[in-house]
Amino acid sequence: MDTKKLFRFLSVIFICVLFVILTAALLGQRFYGNYQPREIQVAILEQESFDLEPPQKKTECLVVTNSEEANSAHAYNEIQGIFSQLKVRADYVDLSREELPAYDAYEKVVLAAEDYDQLGARASDLIDWVGNGGNLMIFFPPQAGSVFQSISAGLGIREVGREMYELPGIRMKTDFLLGGKGKDFMVEEPYESSLSLSLNEDCTVHIVSADDRELPVLWERKYKDGTIVFDNFGIMEKAYRGIHAAGYSLLGEAFAWPVINGSSFYLDDFPSPVPSGASEYIQRDYGISVKDFYTNVWWPDLLKLSEKYGCRYNGMVIEDYNDQVEAPFKPNQNIQRFQYFGSSLLKNGGEIGLHGYNHIPLCLKGFDKSFGDGYVQGTYDRLFDYGYWNSKEDMEAAMHELVRFTKKLFPQASASVYVPPSNILSEEARSILAEEFPDIKAIASIYFKGDVEYTQDFEVAADGLVETPRIISGYIIDPYMEMAALSELNLHYVNSHFQHPDDVLDPDRGAEAGWETMRSRLEEYLAWLYGAAPDIRNLTASEMAGAVQRYFYLDAVQEVTEDEIRLSLTNFKGDGYLLIRINGRIPVDTASCISGGELTDMGGGLFLIKADDSNIVITRGGE
Repeated sequence: MDTKKLFRFLSVIFICVLFVILTAALLGQRFYGNYQPREIQVAILEQESFDLEPPQKKTECLVVTNSEEANSAHAYNEIQGIFSQLKVRADYVDLSREELPAYDAYEKVVLAAEDYDQLGARASDLIDWVGNGGNLMIFFPPQAGSVFQSISAGLGIREVGREMYELPGIRMKTDFLLGGKGKDFMVEEPYESSLSLSLNEDCTVHIVSADDRELPVLWERKYKDGTIVFDNFGIMEKAYRGIHAAGYSLLGEAFAWPVINGSSFYLDDFPSPVPSGASEYIQRDYGISVKDFYTNVWWPDLLKLSEKYGCRYNGMVIEDYNDQVEAPFKPNQNIQRFQYFGSSLLKNGGEIGLHGYNHIPLCLKGFDKSFGDGYVQGTYDRLFDYGYWNSKEDMEAAMHELVRFTKKLFPQASASVYVPPSNILSEEARSILAEEFPDIKAIASIYFKGDVEYTQDFEVAADGLVETPRIISGYIIDPYMEMAALSELNLHYVNSHFQHPDDVLDPDRGAEAGWETMRSRLEEYLAWLYGAAPDIRNLTASEMAGAVQRYFYLDAVQEVTEDEIRLSLTNFKGDGYLLIRINGRIPVDTASCISGGELTDMGGGLFLIKADDSNIVITRGGE
């Protein structure tokens, strides 16, 4: 070959090699490289930043219960749970053991007893107290005894039936609940929980039964100078706390409480090793392998939803699906798809978190012996086929390997949030996280009690770890989850959802319906959420932890004068949100009526406050 031909040949080879390199670089840019960390909206602060002493607040409410009545005892627990989230100071009196104090010492009374006959003449005194400016909430429907009948007219009731009513669901008649109007929310397992009754015309009915009868479920009545709220829902569970709390917010001229203001979406087991082979339902609908489906259909569809609605995904890494429970732990060398999906997630505004070296919950044999009454020993073994770790040292070593693996793949990712496999976490493992892994700042498990799962509230634990529970899950949002989402939007102004890539493979999680149906059902939920709360903050898992931390410590002392509503905030750290229900004399101009913050009208007398200062003043509107 002469020199000219050799030169041309080498030139072509060089151009081809250069083309391959440039193509690889572009693909790397698209899928892997040059991830630039985004500015954190809400950082997790050091515990020392907050004053741990609660502020001096007036005890505003008297709660009347009877520990010898099953419904009343249950209501007592629910009210305590609600008031701890609303930051309400209350005194509790047990009618079976104590005398009723004077009503005049309180602004509000919550009556949560079944049999009003035990109140005697104090029942009519309570109605008189309301007439003189008091505020009364009937927390659940009582027995229709003689004393209740004697005060029922004052409560706005025209007639009470003999039978309780099975409530199929709830329907909004006003803008009382954020996200409630225009949609029925069904009770998953209804029972006879509500009084069958009719009302006088001077009642404002906010909620009715979701059927042709439209039985009054929650109403308010102005009685002389005071207010009565009757909660005829009768179902008292954690999933409905936001509904009961909203009823309480109708009492008085105004009521403000701190909220989280955040929406987060978690992808558990992502990135993780992709299942090999085919799936019956994916093969049926797409004719491709699981691997290709995740790459070419599932993930692009999720990114489209993220772009459309602004939601940000949090990928919770599983390094391997082996069953190894004894150190040393073998690193996973097959990292290409981890890099592909993880880098794409990060570049699209998401965050990487920790899930597990494998999917075996961090539990030693016998971890559930300390579970309380009602737990049946052996439940974990019966429901899960995981087994146990050999020692605390093995659990710690597995976590160290997961952290090493994640940091190597995504060195700029914080990986500060941990999601327990199957939402199961033992006390021993939790202590390991708190003591041995200072970079882990938050745990995200579940909000509602399961069989053996780690159940949380939105709070900061004594060891400083932030508890950020997930409320709903999956693609097929069932009636219970719809009601829970409605409740939490109105209680904490929060959304927290998790899903798994293999949901699309599991018929118990909706796979038989097909991915298109599953995706559509998720989008229906997103459309509802962002239609109800278009300005809710889309947060990563660590930002959600920062928002929960601020919410947990933030408190407000409220004063209402003739012309103003004044809020004095404690533990305000430059980022704080509150909801406020203003009952009458609604501000006319939300932009000019407030100092120390920003006010957004959410409808139905409900406003969102973005605090800019620890002292906030809202000018009230006219009559």
